[in-house]
Amino acid sequence: MSLLQLYFAEWRALLADKAIVVTLFGGVVFYSVLYPLPYLNQVPTEQTVVVVDHDNSSLSRKLIRHADASPKIQIVSHATNIDEAKHLIQQGHAHGLLVIPSGFRRNLMLGKGATLSYGGDASYFLIYSAVAEGLVEAGMDASKQVQLVGLLARGENPAMAQKSLSPVNLNAVPVFNPSLGYTPYVVPGLFLLILHQTLLIGTGILGAGQWRNKGYWLEVKPLKLLSVRLAMFTSLYLLFASFYIGYCFYAYQVSMLGSFIETVLLILPFLLATGAVGVALSCLFVRRDIPTQIYLLSSMPILFVAGFVWPTALIPEPLVVISQIIPAIPAMNAMLKLNQMGAGWSAILSHWIQLWGIFALACLLAWWGIKHRQLEAESINQ
Repeated sequence: MSLLQLYFAEWRALLADKAIVVTLFGGVVFYSVLYPLPYLNQVPTEQTVVVVDHDNSSLSRKLIRHADASPKIQIVSHATNIDEAKHLIQQGHAHGLLVIPSGFRRNLMLGKGATLSYGGDASYFLIYSAVAEGLVEAGMDASKQVQLVGLLARGENPAMAQKSLSPVNLNAVPVFNPSLGYTPYVVPGLFLLILHQTLLIGTGILGAGQWRNKGYWLEVKPLKLLSVRLAMFTSLYLLFASFYIGYCFYAYQVSMLGSFIETVLLILPFLLATGAVGVALSCLFVRRDIPTQIYLLSSMPILFVAGFVWPTALIPEPLVVISQIIPAIPAMNAMLKLNQMGAGWSAILSHWIQLWGIFALACLLAWWGIKHRQLEAESINQ
């Protein structure tokens, strides 16, 4: 069987397998919509809050107005007690509550200080953090206003009093993520993870369904089968990668700071390394349902251990070291540096070399695995 005949035979085997077709073609399109969906609004804003005002003073009403003016908070109701506020949160009418204690204004005017109580639905971490941040900012703003009134009453110059309350003016300018949203930062890594996992699943299902059955895959040399299978999957996934990094990046307004050539040079060893790892691991499976289960369960650990959604300093060091053999890890970090941070090629060169190293090692293991499976099948047939 020539290389071209083997190439088309591989395509026929892939397209004839409904499980692989649904996983690869359907999964890539489905996940391109599903995964970015929670991040489309970038950052949580206008979170609903109910207020329990036990002070009912001019200062407490001013605090409520400041909280409602915050882009993160929307005051939707006033409750007479905490139990009523909890009921509104449980019914889904609000996500957080602000409790203003009695004597709030009097204590602040006397310089005794006052304690504001915040609470919220912690089932949604991003919503809860937005509620807490918005209420803290409103409370600090109200505190500064009271201090300013006190300084002016003691005869301080208004300009000097204002400076004494805010001696440092922070001018924060985001360098890599101007919108401070989740889509430009999380989605590029997620897309590479989707390509990684679906490619592993596809090679795993194809291999697991072939090794214990007769077919052309037992009649060709291991290196020839490995080369053609890698060529077939890589050509297909170059198309998928073009869809993700091309159309989806544009549709979700994800920045592309790296050049076309640099992106292709990064994607090519990533796909080759992932395909080689997939073929090598496929030699361990004899049931077609196992690869999907294993790879889906490993998706979230891979995402976290990559270090861009969770600090690597908080991950056990042995786990971080072991994870470096996973092609998605260097690929995701290199993609973020290249296209989201605008790093030069020299900054990702170590990741690029690492991907080629994983590819070489995986090819060796895949060749040995295919040869072992062919010898095993030959002994069984005899």
